[in-house]
Amino acid sequence: MAKITRSARSRSKPKAAKRARKIAKKTKTTKPKPWTLAEVYEAFSRFRKANPEPRGELEHLNPYTLLVAVVLSAQATDAGVNKATRALFAVADTPQKMLDLGEDRLRDYIKTIGLYRNKAKNVIALSQKLIAEFGGEVPRTRAELESLPGAGRKTANVVLNMAFGERTMAVDTHVFRVGNRTGLAPGNTPLEVELGLERVIPPEFMLHAHHWLILHGRYICLARKPRCEVCLINDLCRWPEKTV
Repeated sequence: MAKITRSARSRSKPKAAKRARKIAKKTKTTKPKPWTLAEVYEAFSRFRKANPEPRGELEHLNPYTLLVAVVLSAQATDAGVNKATRALFAVADTPQKMLDLGEDRLRDYIKTIGLYRNKAKNVIALSQKLIAEFGGEVPRTRAELESLPGAGRKTANVVLNMAFGERTMAVDTHVFRVGNRTGLAPGNTPLEVELGLERVIPPEFMLHAHHWLILHGRYICLARKPRCEVCLINDLCRWPEKTV
C-alpha cells in the first residue's frame, strides 16, 4: 500500500482554490521575469536531493483503488480520504467487488468525505463502465480515463503517473499556487499551468515533478502564510512578497 505518514493539512479546498486564483491574478499583473533553464534545473535538482523518491499521499492497493481514491479526493484532504478508504478497500478493491458492495453500503464507508453521495454514484458508475468497456481494468490513456464518471484531467494525470509511470503533470490547487507564485509557470487556469510546467521542466525530472510541487505547496508554500524561511528555492522564487 502506497502511504506517506505525514498527514495533509486540513483546509477548505474551495477557499484554497480561490486564494490560488488571486495569486495567479496578482502574478500576471506583476509579470515576473521568466525562469532560466539553469534556474529550473537547479530548483528541481534541490527537490530531488531533498526527496529522491517522492510518493503520493493517497493510500491505495492497485490502479483501481488509486483511481477511486483520486475521485474521492475532490474537495477533500488526502488524510480524510485515507481514513475512509482503509476500511473500504479492505472489502472492495476491484470494480466487481465495489458493485457487489452497492451504492448504499459504499455511502456508509465514505460519509465522512465531502460530497459523498455524488461521489458514491460516480464510483459505482465508473466501476460499471470499467467492467463493461475495459474488461475490469483501469485504462492507460488520458482520453479513456477522462471518460469515466467523476474523473477529469487531473485525475487522469495522477493515475497515469502513479499507476503507470507516465511523465504527466497533475495540477491541483497546490501546484497551481506554486506555479503562479514562484513565477515558474504562471497561468490563469490549471491547464495553462500544466502546459507551462511541461514546457520548462527538464524531462529527467518529470516523473516526480508533480509530487515535488504538490508537497512543496502543501507543506512549504502555504496559501495564507508561506514558509519562505525554510523554502528550498527561496533564492530562485519570483514572488515579490517572499519574507526572506
